[in-house]
Formats: sequence, structure tokens, C-alpha cells
Amino acid sequence: MIPDDVIEQVREAADLVGIIGEHVELRRTGADYRGPCPFHGGTHRNFAVIPKKGMFYCFVCHEAGDVYTFFMKKLGMDYPTAVREVARRVGITIPERSGPTGPDPREPLYAAVATAADWFARQLRDSPEADVARKYLESRHVTMEQAQVQGLGYAPRGPAFLDAMKSLGVREEVLLEAGLIVKRDDGSKVPRFRGRLLFPIHDLRSRSVAFSGRILGEGEPKYLNSPETPIFHKGQLLYNLHLAKHGMRKAERAILVEGQFDVLRLTLAGLEEIVAPLGTGLTDEQAALLQRHTPHVILLYDSDDPGLRATFRAGDVLLRHKVRVSVATLPEGEDPDTLVQNKGVAALEQVLKDSVDILERKIQILNRRGFFSSLPGRRRALDALLPTIRATNDAVARDLYVTTVAQTAGIRKETLEEEVAGKLARQPQIPSGSQTSSDPIPPNPIEKAILQVMLSGENWKARVLAEIDRENFTSEVYRSVFDALAENSPDRLDGMSARALEELQATGPGIDTPDDLFVWAVTKIESDRKSREIWRIQREIDLASEPEKTRLTLEKRALTDERNAKRPTWKILEHARRKGAPGS
Repeated sequence: MIPDDVIEQVREAADLVGIIGEHVELRRTGADYRGPCPFHGGTHRNFAVIPKKGMFYCFVCHEAGDVYTFFMKKLGMDYPTAVREVARRVGITIPERSGPTGPDPREPLYAAVATAADWFARQLRDSPEADVARKYLESRHVTMEQAQVQGLGYAPRGPAFLDAMKSLGVREEVLLEAGLIVKRDDGSKVPRFRGRLLFPIHDLRSRSVAFSGRILGEGEPKYLNSPETPIFHKGQLLYNLHLAKHGMRKAERAILVEGQFDVLRLTLAGLEEIVAPLGTGLTDEQAALLQRHTPHVILLYDSDDPGLRATFRAGDVLLRHKVRVSVATLPEGEDPDTLVQNKGVAALEQVLKDSVDILERKIQILNRRGFFSSLPGRRRALDALLPTIRATNDAVARDLYVTTVAQTAGIRKETLEEEVAGKLARQPQIPSGSQTSSDPIPPNPIEKAILQVMLSGENWKARVLAEIDRENFTSEVYRSVFDALAENSPDRLDGMSARALEELQATGPGIDTPDDLFVWAVTKIESDRKSREIWRIQREIDLASEPEKTRLTLEKRALTDERNAKRPTWKILEHARRKGAPGS
């Protein structure tokens, strides 16, 4: 077997225009090359070679692919032979892997998804039912020619897909394993995608492995992805990476956006280094993929509160993989798609040019919201900044972050380093990324109360999100549930997190009202935060000089008064502890 990294190296070294030019008379048209199609014997220049994407496409017969596909379709080679032929031309020696040889047992799945992608693309072009999809694309200023180059398709309602696959010789059990059909409880089988505009998802070899379908009209979910299959693991791929990786290496950066349409719009605007996660938060596997191709990632997410939460979560994951992370801030009310449509590419380029380091962006937001103007606010600001410092695996970057945060918050650098080091000792630097099914759900009453309030209605959820952030959660399970509720995507949960949500929905808030739970939880969180700060100040007092002791004592007294005013029973409990009262 040929190693994957060698296949990539050969593909990138290949002169696609030169190789295809041996069989087709090509003429330059802008950034692309056009000529008559060698597959259907065309005479007009409807065949395009697109070097920046490493692909070819015919607008008449719709044959498409990369340099390997060209040899396979034009000269009848199989895939390994095509790779070896291109390698011979570019002077790369292929080291053979030891191990079993023979056909890949997953090949029927790749073939089924590729066959489905071709059929869906034809439906988008030709089917009367797909008129709704064509009009939708027109409303988003995407031409049919652009949609065809991107491989977009349409999944009709009804049994037409099943009938077509049967006529093409694709077996039902293969369609089921590839995630293209669903088996109902009564044993009947139906297409997974119905009435949706489809975006094909590719692996790093540019093979179609899955789809993401956008609903057209009313219905939920808005986007539906293929399920996990032997050839598709959504946490291990990024949308458009098979094309963007070339642009990322040239630009020495990647631009990470939230969804497929953002990728489509920015790609059409001329940017090549655009990728997106596949309907979930960024995973460690996806961050590692990006780190292999670029040292720098710009996060271009929406600038509303859910977008900011997703931005900082993705940033922390990337920092763990020693990637430099910047945040680009969109104008209010704009997303990447609407910005390009309304204000043009120049506005987008300016937004990217003005991007700032992720920690700097956090500080900007906290400062704008007045967190640094009071002692409790500074403590909460530190709680928000610490995860980013801890996530940073680059020693120089971490030292710069500690220095910056200490100066901004007005605390000693040594104190902050102690806080960071203490937390790092209890946390792995690169987590596994998922909760195993054997992990118990921690019985944390405060976190449970917060989630029960969020489940009490949209108004309550908004109130929680205004006061609480994910860093208040020590339980990974409850933190995952909080994230999913905050982003209106509870269906993405699995394992222990899904069971925790089901348990919360089943038990409800009990006899307590949401207001009682909310006040209790927020008061407890705030009191605990103040207590930790008081104990920290006391540790500093023990080591401080006399003038410094006076200042710290006043600071401690003010914080203690604030805590006791909101939680008057604290004094009684403290007195009981000092006396050694039973049960204290």
C-alpha cells in the first residue's frame, strides 16, 4: 500500500495543467485553463482545469476529479497505478508499506457515496423538483456553474434515490452502511436525505465520504450530516480541507468558519484556505489536522454571544496543539457570507487584516463589559482568561500571556503563575476529547441547578447565559450539556452527556421554582468565587511587606463584606467551623 502522506506529496508536486495539456489543447482563461472535453469528445471549451484547486471539471458531461482521477478515467488505470505514474513523472520514489495486499474492504462504500454524489448533482441541474434548490442558490448569489464546480447536489423527496441506486447496481446493505439510507422500526428503508441541498464532504484523498444537507423550507434540523460510518468520522475531518490544504500552505494560515455556506462564499470570493468543522465544536483531531498544514489559524465566527463562545472553545483546542490563534471580528449583524455579499471582498480582507490574538480579543471583550473595574469583576475576568493560558502548550506564548494578564488585572505575575501551575498539575494538556461511557455523572448540585433553569424556557436560558459561562462547570459532562443548550444543539450529545440531559429533562426542577434555583446557584457560585479570592489574598498577606499587608488587608475586608452581604449565613458557618461544631 502507498502511504497517505506520499500520495499527498505526489499530488501537490504534479503539474496538473502540463499533464492534462498532453491530451487537451488548453488556453488560459483568467486563473483557470479551458479546452474541449477529452471525455465526451466536445469541440467547445467547456472543460476547465483549475490549478489552485488541483481539479478539472466539464460543464457539459460533468466529469470531474484530480490528477489521479484523470489518469484513471482517461487511460483506464486503477488508483495505485495512477499514483505511481504521476510519481514517476514528478521524480518521487514511492516506499511500499509492508502488510496485507488486496482490495480495500471499504471500497464499495466509497463507490456508493461517489455514485450518490453524481446522482444528487444531476438532480440539482436537471430535476424539476430541484427548482426550489436552484432558486435558493440564486437568492444566495450562487450560480449553477459555481454550484457544479463545488459538487453541490439536491436530494429529492420520495423513493427516487432508492430506485436510482438499485438501477445502478448499488446494494441496499451498502447504502445502509454508508449512511445513505435509514432503516425504520417497521423494517422499511428510506433515503436519509430528503428535500435538502447537499454539500459533499471529502477525505484528504478528495474522495466523497459523506454529505451535509441543508433543509429547504420549514423543518428540523436545519443541517443534517451523514452518520458515522467506516469511511466517515466527522470529528476527524474538516469541510473543504481536501482543497484548502494547498492554499493554507501557500498563505501560511487557515481561516476557520462555522458552516458550509461560509466556506462556499469565501471560496467564491477568491480565498483558498477556508475550512469549517462538521456541525460540532472543533475536536483535537481536527486541530491536529490543521497544525499539520499551517502554523496559524484565524477564527472567523459570528460575533454574537454563541459565536464568541464557539470561537473561544475552538481557540483553546488549537492552542493545545501549538497553533497560533487569531480572532477576526465581524461587523455587528454580519456573518462571513453576508459581509461578502453586502460589502465585498475588500471588507472581508480588512476584517482579516484587523484580526488579533485570541487572548487579546478576550481581554477586549471583558474590558468593554467593565470586568476590570471592580474586585469581583477582576476575579471573574481571570476565571475567563485562565483556560486560554492553560490551553497554551507553547512555553513562550504562555509566558507572554501570563505577563499580559497579570498587568491587565493588576496582580503579581508570580501569583498568576502559581494559579496556572496548580491547575495544570490537575489537568492533562491534551484531553481525550470525549467522555467515556464508564465515567460517572458527578453529583454537582449547583451545576445541575443551572442546567435545570436553562431547561425551564428560553427566557430562563437567556438569563443564565448572561450570568454564567462554561468555566463555572467542573464536570465535563455537565459542561457539554451547557454548551449544547447554549448553542441550541442538544441532538449533538452522545454517551454520558446525552444520558445526563435525559435525566435532567425527566426529573425537572422538583418543587423549586426556576427563580429560586437560579438565585441559589448564582449566589453560591459568586460566594465560592469570593471565598477563593479571599483565601488567595490571605496567602499573599502572610508573605507581604508591611505596606503591602495594609493594602491587601483592606482588599480582603472589602471582598469579605461583599460576600457576607449576599450570603449572611457565612459568618455563622465560619464561626461553627472554628469552634469545631458537630456537622460543620
